[in-house]
Amino acid sequence: MDRGLYLAASGMLAEQIRQDQIANDLANASTAGYKAERTTQQSFGELLLTNSVTGQQVGAVTTGVAVTGTVTDWTPGMLKDTGEPLDFAINGDGFFAVQTAAGVRYTRNGQFSSDEQGRLVTAQGDPVLGRNNQPVTLGADGKVDPRALNVVLLTNPEKVGNNYVTGTPGAVAGQTAGSVRAGALEASSADPTQSMVDMMASFRAYESGQKVIHTIDETLGKAASSVGALT
Repeated sequence: MDRGLYLAASGMLAEQIRQDQIANDLANASTAGYKAERTTQQSFGELLLTNSVTGQQVGAVTTGVAVTGTVTDWTPGMLKDTGEPLDFAINGDGFFAVQTAAGVRYTRNGQFSSDEQGRLVTAQGDPVLGRNNQPVTLGADGKVDPRALNVVLLTNPEKVGNNYVTGTPGAVAGQTAGSVRAGALEASSADPTQSMVDMMASFRAYESGQKVIHTIDETLGKAASSVGALT
């Protein structure tokens, strides 16, 4: 089988993963506290080609490309005032702690509300934890003192869905837990304009792989039907 088919296919598969990541950023461009991601790619290496008759070097050819991982930018974003008493934003590093069915999770999305029990909850209905690691409850005025919310620093944070994050809580070198600001939300770090530019570039790379496969397929077809044919 022609090695070019494998090279083109590996590039197309890598671009598919990249497109999924970009599409996720676009879908969360207005999600409070969302952190944009970047997909990293790496080549498998190169092979040195030589002429089997003369031994003369022909050149190098890559053995393919693959996605090595997804990197999240955890840099704190801009804060926007909303005027909503149950909206909270972290000014600086750290995450809000949330009690979920799967255990304690963390988030930068402070767009909270209240449940029937008067607790501060996320959009998924999970209670937000305070400094005493207990659910935060609203006061008689329907508000919450921002100082009651716990801000947790995490080592090796990792996304797990629903804008939730896992990680090891504790002190982090070079970071200080930020302060909580009421009536504000942290803007998403996803840039719709840049994401659209990246998506177009990814589509072009994907289409190039398609054209390469189509060209190789036509060449192989001609070779199978024409080479050695009597005219």
